[in-house]
Amino acid sequence: MASIELVDASVEIPIFNSRGRSLKTTLIRRVGGQVEANDRDVVTVKALRRISLSLKPGDRLGLVGHNGAGKSTLLRVFAGSYEPSAGRADIAGTVSSLIDMEMGMDAELTGADNIIQRGVFLGMSLKEARRAIPKIADFSELGPYLHLPMRTYSSGMRMRLAFATSTTRHPDILLFDEMISFGDAGFATRAKARLDAMMDNAKILVLASHDVGSLRSYCNRAVLLEAGTIVAEGSVDDVWDRYIRGVDETATPVVDTPEDEEVDEGDKPEFAAQDIASADVRA
Repeated sequence: MASIELVDASVEIPIFNSRGRSLKTTLIRRVGGQVEANDRDVVTVKALRRISLSLKPGDRLGLVGHNGAGKSTLLRVFAGSYEPSAGRADIAGTVSSLIDMEMGMDAELTGADNIIQRGVFLGMSLKEARRAIPKIADFSELGPYLHLPMRTYSSGMRMRLAFATSTTRHPDILLFDEMISFGDAGFATRAKARLDAMMDNAKILVLASHDVGSLRSYCNRAVLLEAGTIVAEGSVDDVWDRYIRGVDETATPVVDTPEDEEVDEGDKPEFAAQDIASADVRA
């Protein structure tokens, strides 16, 4: 039976040789202050702290919280990508994560080779991944491009290949980080139909989103994360209301600048190393 059981699960991410003070300052802005640095220049990001959750078939869980609250990290624990630094995470059933759909793919390989590589990455056998190539080729509509290196693809073509490969099987547990959108109208219609079928068939669904409409449509319960901890749990509307109240309380007042007053370029804030923490760490 599909299930997710987390007991006091924590995730700490050490970053070595990191020029401690400047990185610590950057990560505090990004992660919300749950960052420690020691004398050896090791910065530790406390991404999750003592999370306890139990999900069973029929659960559709929404993850709510600002960027850096721990939503994406929690999804990666559910997917098995992260092992807790402390506590326990027991995941039973097949899992499909639509968080990083291009993970495991190589720009130098052909589309067909990437289907095999991504399929094996998702848990398929080599034989199963090879058998899936015609079906994935048909859905992605890449035609002869399927036998060219992926570096020749447009971003839309890469997304179609990654989506078609990542959704070729119906899992027990389905994980989303925001709902997926596509620019191509024709493909978007078919992709939505496939996603709807996957969500209907999944025994457990977990969706992290900033869109209350999506949460209300797909989820029957929710949790609110702040600085890597669960601070509220209940219905989607109750948790969302709590989240919005917190946003309102911490909102920064807007200060009007006179139209005739120029802002000196030297006064603008600098955000060094903006990409230093990947989505794994930031959210």
